[in-house]
Amino acid sequence: MQFFSHDGFDLAFLDRQPASGNGDPVLMIHGFASSHYVNWVSPGWFKTLNDAGYRAIAFDNRGHGSSSKSYDEADYTPAKMASDAAALLDHLGIGRAHVMGYSMGARISAFLALSDPDKVATLVFGGLGIGMVDGVGDWDPIAEALLADDPAATSHPRGRSFRAFADQTRSDRRALAACIAKSRELLSEDDMTRIAQPTLIAVGTTDDIGGSPDELAALMPNARAFHIEGRDHMLAVGDKTFKQRVLEFYAENPL
Repeated sequence: MQFFSHDGFDLAFLDRQPASGNGDPVLMIHGFASSHYVNWVSPGWFKTLNDAGYRAIAFDNRGHGSSSKSYDEADYTPAKMASDAAALLDHLGIGRAHVMGYSMGARISAFLALSDPDKVATLVFGGLGIGMVDGVGDWDPIAEALLADDPAATSHPRGRSFRAFADQTRSDRRALAACIAKSRELLSEDDMTRIAQPTLIAVGTTDDIGGSPDELAALMPNARAFHIEGRDHMLAVGDKTFKQRVLEFYAENPL
């Protein structure tokens, strides 16, 4: 792990070149309550990309993993979190990269494409379809579950699931509760029409969070949908068909 500083945060990141060296960069942005390791290393994305000749880069979002934490909700807007991603590319001297985000990371990737379009060559939105525009349901019970003294007292199914995930990853639950309050900012249909980069939108067929990838793709000028068969929101990220489709997408859209 390495660290860089931006906007008052010390942000942890991993940057791994393929054996051949000098691979095209892929910046990966993880989801809520996750980390670079849980989202990208453990499911095999670093190995998949390196084996295919790509430079794999991922960081822990502010409030997550080994990066520094804040309990101020205002620190967790998607625009501010996207600025961390842009700053990492600048720190590494990378002018343009493939950008892939999962769930909250997909939303951050979209904000990055709008704020710094020249830095973003292509986009992969994993685990988030039309929910990026329409919303992803009631997440207030998740914040309550994260802050509860006794997790057994949480009755909300999604709240229980994310509380268990946060405990499993030994996350700072107070920082996550602040994050969930502001990180769900929606993009408009007009916003999506302005994202012109080639985009792959991949959502599991049993995902009850992300929403339709087809509906989101229909709003964008250069996007296509991919259905990750039989996978829910938690399991789709490591699916082998998803990985293969991403590699095909990068081959179709080289830097």
